[in-house]
Amino acid sequence: MSDKRVLIIEDDAQLGPVLARRLDRHGYDTLWVDNKTDALLRARQWRPTHLVLDMNLGEDNGLALIAPLRASLPHAQLVLLTGYASVSTAVDAMRLGANHYLAKPVDTATLLSALENAPVALSACPDDTPINPRRLEWEHIQQALRQHDGNVSATARALGMHRRTLQRKLQKKPLVEEHGS
Repeated sequence: MSDKRVLIIEDDAQLGPVLARRLDRHGYDTLWVDNKTDALLRARQWRPTHLVLDMNLGEDNGLALIAPLRASLPHAQLVLLTGYASVSTAVDAMRLGANHYLAKPVDTATLLSALENAPVALSACPDDTPINPRRLEWEHIQQALRQHDGNVSATARALGMHRRTLQRKLQKKPLVEEHGS
């Protein structure tokens, strides 16, 4: 048994086992769970040294799991993965105790760097690159949504748009920035 144990908390039945296999090949003992209840139970029983946590676990929010996981595993390296990265959720994740916040899809080298608490290489982009307006809108919506505790109706009112319009915008994936083009 390795001294590096990773609990993977991922509800995607295809991605969870893939992450486990990737990390197994790099010397980690892995355990994959797909829900909040099993995650908290296994964290207490198995005592992993590392955690890979998905931001969206079905109906549950991975951010809400950070505090209880930190309470039972204060020294574990915690990496939060998300398919819908935003600045506001990244800030929330770090404040709650995540060591790293990575956007999916994540390559093995980046994930390993995060698990070992090494600096994660960021894409090289000049500081003066303007933010795409669609990405800026996504960030603004995410910030407003956090300010209204996820209440779509209240957020829509605050943004001056119809609730259904906001729901349609939230169903779309955020624009991924392409640098160097």
